[in-house]
Amino acid sequence: MTNVVEIKVNLHCDECIRKILKAIKKIEDIETYDVDTQLNKVTVTGNVTDEQVIKVLQKVRKTAVRWDQANQTLFAN
Repeated sequence: MTNVVEIKVNLHCDECIRKILKAIKKIEDIETYDVDTQLNKVTVTGNVTDEQVIKVLQKVRKTAVRWDQANQTLFAN
């Protein structure tokens, strides 16, 4: 089953982006991935869950939350 996982993560430098891409590529069963540096958004499609992607990003010391949760937090304030 193909899922689309959208994650909010801080992409402030090229080194961060490199670490994130390296971590994402290790996830099994991904089909595609995209990193949007302007939105600080990582999108992964494949047989993956939000939790799997967040866990991988946390292993490389990145704070990551589901995209819909990040937007709710912004609008709640």
